[in-house]
Amino acid sequence: MDIVLISLLFLVLMALGVPIGISLGFSAAVTIYYFDLGIGMLGVNFSTGIAKFPLLAIPFFVLAGVILDKAGLAGKIAHFFELLVGRAVGGLAMVAVLTCMFWGALSGSGPATTAAVGLILLTPMVKHGYDKHFAGATIANSADLSIIIPPSIAFIIYGDITSVSVSALFVAGIIPGILTGLGTVMVAYLISRRRGYRGLEKRGNPKEILLALKDSIWAIFAPVIILGGIYTGIFTPTEAAVVAVFYSLFVAVFVYRSITWRDMVKMLVDASVTSSVIMFIVVFAGIFTWAASVIGVVDKAANFIIGISPNAVVMIILVNLLLLALGMIIDAISISYLIMPILIPVMKSFGIDPLWYGVIFVCALAIGQATPPVGVNLFTAANLVKGNLDSIAKEAVPYVVMDIVVLIIISLIPALSTYLPIKAGLYTP
Repeated sequence: MDIVLISLLFLVLMALGVPIGISLGFSAAVTIYYFDLGIGMLGVNFSTGIAKFPLLAIPFFVLAGVILDKAGLAGKIAHFFELLVGRAVGGLAMVAVLTCMFWGALSGSGPATTAAVGLILLTPMVKHGYDKHFAGATIANSADLSIIIPPSIAFIIYGDITSVSVSALFVAGIIPGILTGLGTVMVAYLISRRRGYRGLEKRGNPKEILLALKDSIWAIFAPVIILGGIYTGIFTPTEAAVVAVFYSLFVAVFVYRSITWRDMVKMLVDASVTSSVIMFIVVFAGIFTWAASVIGVVDKAANFIIGISPNAVVMIILVNLLLLALGMIIDAISISYLIMPILIPVMKSFGIDPLWYGVIFVCALAIGQATPPVGVNLFTAANLVKGNLDSIAKEAVPYVVMDIVVLIIISLIPALSTYLPIKAGLYTP
């Protein structure tokens, strides 16, 4: 009865189109009331769910991303890559991937990266003969990298749930993020070559490239400062987020002079809205997880998974399939709070390194951002190109296949995720 009540109520609400946060919160509240767990625990869990130092990094990274976006840094980065590879076969598609990779290191959000890069590159891609649905799919799938390449909101959430060092997770995501990006570039090139897509009429000369590099150098320094500070232990991820805000303000106001202090009001509102949506889900997902844990659902689900197979590789494959399926209908943050409490005892039972699995987990969630019917990146791209979601999803299939191939590689080779954090002294297995 316990599993049936909380699960069925949540699924019914989702099927009726109720927002995920409300579905989680209402299901948890009914369960707490029905099993007499103490309705007062709603308030306690609400406050403790967000009163955590690591979670403070989320609104600050969101604000830094908004400021850098308004400052026009995405356009400067894109222009630099256009001069480098824009004339090659599939040049603009590769520019889109590279820009998304770099912008992901500034925003930490898939939809935000899709919007920022899409507004800059979708029109030039269509103008140069690229199918608009292919262009949208390329940017939507490239934006998946935003939650793999640090700083990543998904890694912050994972670290909060599992108590794994967020600094170590950030560094662990670098190699897998680059591998995923290279795979995406390869797919974009192969499709563009088959269809005859090219790019700009001429390649930038050395002088133009140097000028573009100089113009975008402040944007390039942003992730270097953030990750360098974390890597060297100068500041924590939360402190890095605050540094990112002040750095982005300095660049936007005093270097590029692209925003005024009046613009700050709108940027604060935009960042507040985005952060509140994230924290709304975090709070109610946390309450849902607490209720499920107290009535024994988490333990039963964990024991069920452990009993499927004694082989750790088989378990990882099955959980990855589950994550890919859930990613089609639920957002990454909700999946984290729903699944990770179940997987923590499973990882301990199989002796799986939680840092390594954190990268696997986030890479699987990233794929879900570009798979229908609830792929947030696809929806954002469809709105920008004013195209058909099904057509964009169809164009996204080769990218999703490549992402799954990279996920398998990461799942089979732990050193790809653990080498850098261990080398940096940020993690001890």
